[in-house]
Amino acid sequence: MQELTHYINGEMVKGTSGRFTDVYNPATGEVQAKVPLATVEELNKAIADAAEAQVAWAATNPQRRARVMMKFGALINEHMEELAELVSREHGKTIPDAKGDVQRGLEVVEVCMGAPSLLKGEYMDDGGPGIDLYAMRQALGVVAGITPFNFPAMIPLWKMAPAIVCGNAMILKPSERCPSTSLRLAELLTEAGLPKGVLQVVNGDKEVVDGILDNETIQAVGFVGSTPIAQYIYGRAATNGKRAQCFGGAKNHMIIMPDADMDKAADALIGAGYGAAGERCMAISVAVPVGQETADKLIEKLVPRVEALKVGPYTAGDDVDYGPVITAASKERINKLITSGVEQGADLVIDGRDFSLQGYENGFFCGPSLFDNVTPDMDIYKEEIFGPVLSTVRTSNYEEALDLIMTNNYGNGTAIYTADGDTARDFAHRVNVGMVGINFPIPVPLSYFSFGGWKKSAFGDLNQYGPDAFKFYTKTKTVTARWFSGIKDGAALNFKAMD
Repeated sequence: MQELTHYINGEMVKGTSGRFTDVYNPATGEVQAKVPLATVEELNKAIADAAEAQVAWAATNPQRRARVMMKFGALINEHMEELAELVSREHGKTIPDAKGDVQRGLEVVEVCMGAPSLLKGEYMDDGGPGIDLYAMRQALGVVAGITPFNFPAMIPLWKMAPAIVCGNAMILKPSERCPSTSLRLAELLTEAGLPKGVLQVVNGDKEVVDGILDNETIQAVGFVGSTPIAQYIYGRAATNGKRAQCFGGAKNHMIIMPDADMDKAADALIGAGYGAAGERCMAISVAVPVGQETADKLIEKLVPRVEALKVGPYTAGDDVDYGPVITAASKERINKLITSGVEQGADLVIDGRDFSLQGYENGFFCGPSLFDNVTPDMDIYKEEIFGPVLSTVRTSNYEEALDLIMTNNYGNGTAIYTADGDTARDFAHRVNVGMVGINFPIPVPLSYFSFGGWKKSAFGDLNQYGPDAFKFYTKTKTVTARWFSGIKDGAALNFKAMD
């Protein structure tokens, strides 16, 4: 069995704690590797080394830091197949979906190639009598990223690329369920020219998380995961004087208006609801048709599409629609929520609980499930399922549908399908959700904007990637200057290029 490592000071380093956790192949249910869980002492040593390496890295001009990102992006492209295989092997995603995981992370790296323009400060001459003012952006020092299992490439890249190009060193704690992709990305960053120690990958569990939150050297923490843990990390980090950017759970709704193209709406719900086995914080898990006729048409369109979904391991080919969920416990929880939906009165139109795949009976596969006539008081509605389950909540009019979203505790993403521009514009302006799609089911912003939800989906003031990331990973220093000496004589006639 493979024994994984940490990545410390530019090298793969074996753990010394003697504690490990299993890394499964979700398709077979078999343990394929074990990953070491670091002690706080191991963590603190990695942080101390990162702090030492960060000083010279921060002093490196932004253009040179951006060149590392250019080389890193090229290496990611070069190793796309390998990285996708790592994602699929530990997470269970199909290869096309795994490539998308890598690609959306790569797009953030590409934005970071333009770091010099994003790190520019501000200047005002003669702000007062003989007084000039200027503001500069400087690195925080050592920062940390704590990333989830469901995007083993994308979210680590969302964290590491902006943090590092801003001149920080980063401690990355990936999910212990899918650690190999982060370890390989760290190797590629070193190959791209990142000095040793600037990125440290430390595997661990809650002991390492708490060690990060309590270590005085760590200046900022970025997290993606469930809402209870996001709130815990945000609170503890803030109490310890750190910046915190913590993204939690979601319950994303899609309104389907009577004038919507029903085929396009149904196709969108299939992709957004069942892709990646529903293990996305931006998955659409609630369809909200407006009017009984709209609801009946939608269910009629959805049923054959759901029944046609192909579930299987990533090794079965690119025509597989989605693979297993991450653990046996996840599968059990999903099935219990489906059962609760039935018991509480929802109509289970398609039941995926008894799904079994020949040759993969021990894998963590969930068949697709479709509910109709779900109501907001049901557990299947209130809880984030994080599985291949789509719930349909029928509403009588647009205002009722909008109110359903507005009163929900989560505010990550939402969408509306309509042919009416007035309705779409009203929805975009009024809905209290951070990311909105109009005839677009999963409105993850492009990498030069910023990603972030509202309400209990996010804790902290700034979003991920884009302009907000450069604000989060730097601090502003403002200088007020007055010079009393006169103009000096003399001139330099040679032009010196920047080093």
